[in-house]
Amino acid sequence: MAGRYRVTDRAAGPAAADGLRLVAVDAETGGRVLLEGVELPEVLVPELAGSVDFPGSRWLDPEPVLAVAAEALAAVPEHPRLRQSFAVLAEDGVVWVAVELPGGAPLTELLAEGPLEPYRVAELAADLVAALGAVHLTGRAHGGVLAERVHVYEDGAALLGGPVLGAVEEALARELGGPDGRRWGLARTGLVGARAERWPPELLAEQGAVAGPPADLWALGVLLHRLLTGQGPFPEQAPPELYAAVRAGQRLDSAPCGPLRPLVDGLLVPQPGQRWTAAQARQWLTGMLAGAPEPYRVEPEHEVLPVLRPSWPLVVRRRRGARAVGPEHARHARAAARRPSPLLPLLLVGGVLVAMVAAMAAVVLLNG
Repeated sequence: MAGRYRVTDRAAGPAAADGLRLVAVDAETGGRVLLEGVELPEVLVPELAGSVDFPGSRWLDPEPVLAVAAEALAAVPEHPRLRQSFAVLAEDGVVWVAVELPGGAPLTELLAEGPLEPYRVAELAADLVAALGAVHLTGRAHGGVLAERVHVYEDGAALLGGPVLGAVEEALARELGGPDGRRWGLARTGLVGARAERWPPELLAEQGAVAGPPADLWALGVLLHRLLTGQGPFPEQAPPELYAAVRAGQRLDSAPCGPLRPLVDGLLVPQPGQRWTAAQARQWLTGMLAGAPEPYRVEPEHEVLPVLRPSWPLVVRRRRGARAVGPEHARHARAAARRPSPLLPLLLVGGVLVAMVAAMAAVVLLNG
């Protein structure tokens, strides 16, 4: 691909079935990268209609989109919690972004298991806020704070995907929206869908509005609500329902977010100027995590081996003729059995005297 990337496999993820996530080897560096793609739509070309040599349609010219993507690529900062982006190219009707091949598991896999524990979500949020803060220092928005673009490593650290893919989607929506931007909303809906993370109130206020850094914090608030409760704060069954709820500020109560409720409420403020910034969110999370309880380990229960019981009843039977002795008198009974009789010395003395008398009588009889 583009004379540089040799595709070796398809990567896992929601876009893998469409072939828009590919694992490749960079021929220049020898390293493995991930290619994430955005399809270019086909547009009708009236002057080519009926032509023998060309079809009546062709892919949208990728050059304007590539120009915007190149600017975003040049502005990507280096940050340990932000996935690196290497190149952007177009081939066969797809704009490809070569990014760092992530390890760990996508956040969507953790979310599929159910809501996460609040302090675990706070740790993930701290990593994401740090990455967004680095992007916002460049004066640009990230535009892609979504669960499928976050990977979680074995040590619990979160890695946010680069902002180039979001820049490609926004540039493509503007190209499809036309010069006056009247079709921008429809085109953007087709690209990003009815996702509350992608539709902050400022983008719904006017056609062709530009998403700034506050839109990323809105997306983070929606994502945190989703991680904590298992669902988004707005209805997402259809675009009109989502747009109406966002404009009216009708969202689900954030009470189930528990200790992270102040953070979620601060990130979902409708007015972008009053919405929490990345610095405010980072400061709040620092204090919250400082008072977090220590994690504990549940000791495994040891297996208890079964005890074999005899088939006969465990009853101590008394010997016949034995006198029953209560437990409180048993010690005294044993002591009495061991005590010697007081007549024993007298009997011994009497026996000795009788023996002496008998001996003297025998002597007299023999001499007489």
